[in-house]
Amino acid sequence: MLENTLPQLEQLIEDIIEKNNQLKNQVAELEQQKTVLIDENETLQLEALEGEEKQKQTNDVLTNLLGKLQSA
Repeated sequence: MLENTLPQLEQLIEDIIEKNNQLKNQVAELEQQKTVLIDENETLQLEALEGEEKQKQTNDVLTNLLGKLQSA
């Protein structure tokens, strides 16, 4: 019985070690993807803020122009 159990145990340990290495690699890849997505998110947030600022400036210009037209 021990003759069969020991090789099975060794195989299971090797399988677990291999799976652990695969999971470590997967975690590393996901960390890299996370970093890229964080950078992209920050860029998109900055672009959105810039867009809002431009929209506000445009709105102010249009409001001024409308005021000038109404007073003329």
